[in-house]
Amino acid sequence: MLIDSHCHLNYKGLVEEQAAVLARARARGVTGMLNISTREREWGDIIATAEREPDVWASVGIHPHEADEHPDVDAAKLIEAAQHPKVIGIGETGLDYFYDHSDRTQQRRSFRAHIAAARETGLPLIVHTREAEADTAAIIADEMGKGAFPALIHCFTASAGFAEDMLKLGLYISIAGIVTFKNARDLQETVSRLPIDRMLIETDAPFLAPVPHRGKVGEPAFVADTAAFIANLRGADVADLTAQTANNFLRLFTKAQA
Repeated sequence: MLIDSHCHLNYKGLVEEQAAVLARARARGVTGMLNISTREREWGDIIATAEREPDVWASVGIHPHEADEHPDVDAAKLIEAAQHPKVIGIGETGLDYFYDHSDRTQQRRSFRAHIAAARETGLPLIVHTREAEADTAAIIADEMGKGAFPALIHCFTASAGFAEDMLKLGLYISIAGIVTFKNARDLQETVSRLPIDRMLIETDAPFLAPVPHRGKVGEPAFVADTAAFIANLRGADVADLTAQTANNFLRLFTKAQA
């Protein structure tokens, strides 16, 4: 098994040839893909893709970049959308203080609404964080105190200390193609030490294509290259690593097993 835990099949660069993209992924051994939403207007198309393709699932959520544009997307609206049988996650959500495309207060408000939806539905929260480690950790810890919820940090690029904090709170950590980049030494060191039972692998396609595809449009097929790199980094058998990370995905995203 090999699962791409985070991709954007309905984004420009992939949606125009979605059938071919999916065929290439399957040819590389990819057995499942989680198609992530970032805006409410995407939800219908993303769910439709999951309805059409048996190996594709969907999420519903609002990216922190879009928080200002979605003040009415509250926990109730997310919970309602998450009732669809192919919706298995809440997000992506979180905090992005690097670009600050949305007001930080509104980002935090939206983040907490998504957490409430994850807690209520039992579906995993898919967290984006950039240049916002302290606030992300504080909000997750605070909300865990109100009642536990499943969650992961997607496209992990943060510090080893942040990884430790998230693992202690019960989160999973998903690694994207950035780990293959030459300038990602700190990330590689962190990934080499992550507990294997809490690791997922993703592409974030069409972004962040791994070596040897860097500079190209990313696609789910490339999760095989990231998996091979991580296996080599950890001195592990690639088949064992892909099986373990796929099992981790199914343990976290329990609704996918249905």
